[in-house]
Amino acid sequence: MRTSDGTLLHVVDTGPVDAPVTVVLLHGWTLDSTSWDRVAAALPGRVVRYDHRGHGRSGNAGARTIDRLADDLAEVIASVVPSGRIVLAGHSMGGMTIMALAERHPEVLARVAGVAFVATSCGGLPPVRAVERVLGRVVGRRALLGFARVMPVGLRFMLFGRRAAWGDVVASSGMVARCSGAAFVDFRYELGVHDRRKALVELASVPSVVMAGGADLLTPVRHSRVIAEELPGAELVVFPGAGHMLPVERAGEVADRVSRLM
Repeated sequence: MRTSDGTLLHVVDTGPVDAPVTVVLLHGWTLDSTSWDRVAAALPGRVVRYDHRGHGRSGNAGARTIDRLADDLAEVIASVVPSGRIVLAGHSMGGMTIMALAERHPEVLARVAGVAFVATSCGGLPPVRAVERVLGRVVGRRALLGFARVMPVGLRFMLFGRRAAWGDVVASSGMVARCSGAAFVDFRYELGVHDRRKALVELASVPSVVMAGGADLLTPVRHSRVIAEELPGAELVVFPGAGHMLPVERAGEVADRVSRLM
């Protein structure tokens, strides 16, 4: 799908197009839509997912900001799912994209039947120092992201909880390797300035579930608790021992919670 600024997004659309409810899955920073493979396979009905710009098989043109990701999401919904009810599920930066959608495109929320926030945050993540951003741009893609191919052990401890399957670690390393260097740097900066707690008020009346990994080092449980506090009636689910990669580590449980929203 080509966005309004000319960026090509790789979209995966499965299930009956006339399903009464469509689930839209949004992946996290440096990952891609394949991180949702197991969850998508376990969901009933229609499932739409795509690679964010600069990630996976999508193009890398245009602005690389969370605001732009929200605009992309609104355009994907308008183009691929122009009618019917939708459930939004966002992992990490994908959850932040949903918050930005509520902030920038509140009119879309009239069609939203439920929202799942998976291992994400509404703000308060460590900012990027100026020197880190400059060095990241100078070093470039090969040196910056090469660790995904040669140091999966580091990803194992950074992304996963206890008893992680090595195959899942390797697959995640491959996703990171497919992320462009510019997207890696620009979106890392965006994570540090992300502050959308006030935007959650737009979602207060939408049925929601907030999921967290008890051993998540990137978005610890306290971030999920803050989101749940801002969403009256939201279900907060903590998976003891799980890390940041809940769509992989706890795919069955995540799919079950998303299915309930449908």
